Amino acid sequence: MKTIELQVTGMSCGHCVSSIENGVGSKEGVDSVNVDLEKGLVTISFDTSQVQEADLKDTVEDLGYDVA
Repeated sequence: MKTIELQVTGMSCGHCVSSIENGVGSKEGVDSVNVDLEKGLVTISFDTSQVQEADLKDTVEDLGYDVA
């Protein structure tokens, strides 16, 4: 299991939090997703044998947010 923190811009409300938690959380191999709206951080724990970090970043960007 690996945990990463992504600096994400463009999040401004509860809908943004839900969108990221549901979108990233539905990926195969993702164990948990925690969004800190105030800090602009998304913390993701995942199994590297099932999903790669680049795929998770792409998923966040596909949802309409920018990963720094």
